[in-house]
Amino acid sequence: MAKVIIIGAGGVGTVVACKCAENHDVFSEVVLASRTKSKCDAIAARINKPWFTTDSVDADDVDQLVELFNRHKPQLVINVALPYQDLTIMEACLKTGVNYLDTANYEPKDVAHFEYSWQWAYRERFEKAGLTAILGCGFDPGVSGVFTAYAAKHYFSDMETLDIVDCNGGDHGKAFATNFNPEINIREITQNGRYYKEGNWITTGPLEIHRTLTYPNIGPRESYLLYHEELESLVLNFPSIKRARFWMTFGQEYLTHLRVIQNIGMARIDEVDFNGQKIVPLQFLKAVLPNPGDLGENYVGETSIGCRIAGKDKEGNPLTYYIYNNCSHQEAYRQTGTQAVSFTTGVPAMIGAMMFLTGKWVKPGVHNVEEFDPDPFMEQLPVQGLPWHEVINADLEM
Repeated sequence: MAKVIIIGAGGVGTVVACKCAENHDVFSEVVLASRTKSKCDAIAARINKPWFTTDSVDADDVDQLVELFNRHKPQLVINVALPYQDLTIMEACLKTGVNYLDTANYEPKDVAHFEYSWQWAYRERFEKAGLTAILGCGFDPGVSGVFTAYAAKHYFSDMETLDIVDCNGGDHGKAFATNFNPEINIREITQNGRYYKEGNWITTGPLEIHRTLTYPNIGPRESYLLYHEELESLVLNFPSIKRARFWMTFGQEYLTHLRVIQNIGMARIDEVDFNGQKIVPLQFLKAVLPNPGDLGENYVGETSIGCRIAGKDKEGNPLTYYIYNNCSHQEAYRQTGTQAVSFTTGVPAMIGAMMFLTGKWVKPGVHNVEEFDPDPFMEQLPVQGLPWHEVINADLEM
């Protein structure tokens, strides 16, 4: 049993909090902290446990984080705040001797650039301090890496191609809304695409490459090639991979709204003058779009996220392997009051914390999830609400 601090009280933070509360045998004390304490208090009221408390902190401020950690003395910090804040939280962990876990890699505020170099630079410091930092423990990144490690351990002698496929087949009834933080979501989608092939990274235009893929229980959906951070670590940790890509589905109405947002300058991440004040258009847009945390009540349908892998099996024969999870928006709302995109990110974050606290994922330094034993994590996925399925030697459509 151990004490943890969760930083971030959005949709994902809500799921992590609810799931930690369901596993009190592992999480003896939980502190939920964010800049706005009232959000934490609302989640705590729903959970209603004496060992679940709240606090406030500005996660951009290392000194505030240090004070928070020293006061509560957690064994682990679960970071589900903004990706901009990863480095300040990691710094505070090093200053206070606290272990670290997050769901998304660091990115600077002034450029939409996704890579692990900033966090990997902390490896030696965490190792010398005897602290474990677990990076990218959501679904993608997160479960996608664990799925890949599981496939390598149990099925493949060589994985040659990897395609991570992410479909949201749900309907929230809004004209336009993003399923997680609008600022992060729109930055991710509007950047150039990138994929790995034969040792090189190939850049494409935003959403330039697309094809129709078929998703279980959902059917065919147009899927667009994006760059996603887990590709960077997976091709390093599994060097037999010759091609690695990431695909995500978008409806035409969503893409039309996105084009308009870009065309009128609302996707800009640089400052502009407005009535004598400096504002960032994308941050203003975030303020007027629907809150992703409020979409769950009327959300219908499900998500489907998985890995499609081809290569050679343990005996050297050709093998295709598809491992995936489908998650119902309605069931996610029933369990946590959130929609499936938050649920599929928050549950793995809690499981990753469980893996660390129970001694299964302890390795001083900074590590991506696929560097740990996938089996105990995979065992917990269905127990905690994310069952997974396998399809062997079928057409991968890739």
